[in-house]
Amino acid sequence: MSLIQFRLTLSFFTSSMEDSPSFSTKEIYWLASCFWGIITCKLVYDITGFISPFCFKGYGKLSDKEKMEWNNRGFSTFHALIAAWASLYLLLFSDLFNEDSSNDLIVNRSSIISNMVLGFSIGYFLSDLAMVFWHFPALGGLEYVLHHGLSMFSISLSLMSSQGQIYILMVLFSESTTPFVNIRWYLDVAGRKSSTIYIYNGIALFFGWLIARIFLFIYFFAHMFNHFDEVKKIFPLGFYSLLTVPPVLGLMNVVWFWKIVKGLIKTISKARH
Repeated sequence: MSLIQFRLTLSFFTSSMEDSPSFSTKEIYWLASCFWGIITCKLVYDITGFISPFCFKGYGKLSDKEKMEWNNRGFSTFHALIAAWASLYLLLFSDLFNEDSSNDLIVNRSSIISNMVLGFSIGYFLSDLAMVFWHFPALGGLEYVLHHGLSMFSISLSLMSSQGQIYILMVLFSESTTPFVNIRWYLDVAGRKSSTIYIYNGIALFFGWLIARIFLFIYFFAHMFNHFDEVKKIFPLGFYSLLTVPPVLGLMNVVWFWKIVKGLIKTISKARH
């Protein structure tokens, strides 16, 4: 091969890599944040298993299944805290979705931070869903598969299109109730179901769920209705998923809320006696 041919070939491959979307900085952020989510879940899972015997003496007496779920709920709680705080910051404290901060449609706004948060959450849902399938149905039944599958589908569409992220972040903020759910399970396994802290946690879960998964979803649908002219400009699959997935998740939240209410009433009644 002559020097000229070599230079032409090298130029061709270089230009192909630069023009290829697979090498864009944006998609590198997506992949990096997704892998970050998966790796973080693995690390927190192992760290939870390492420190739990020092924090709870009964950890060693748990069955292998209970230890696995104990550690799984550790990275579930960690993701919930990261996702909830990041969503709260992006929605309320940053100017990203401020009506007057940009001329862009509110459904078309995104940032490096919002993309990384969505990518991190995809990594979490992938990790958790893999464990749910591997140990099915120990970590949850079909309702968990449906919830995680719909969440991951919606987040992926929003991440790849950079559209509708304001609504995805609203839904991600509802993960703020997950720590209370996990604490309730921890206390139950630890034999503290009749303790005062169990009752307080149940009350916190009730109000947290009411605010983050009932009232917030009402606001979600109201906001989408008020900005429907913009929502209609989202690409077709994203638009129709935005019309169908949130109502399904909202209905699941209502069903779970009813179970929480019944459980709280039962717990308080037992405490009075």
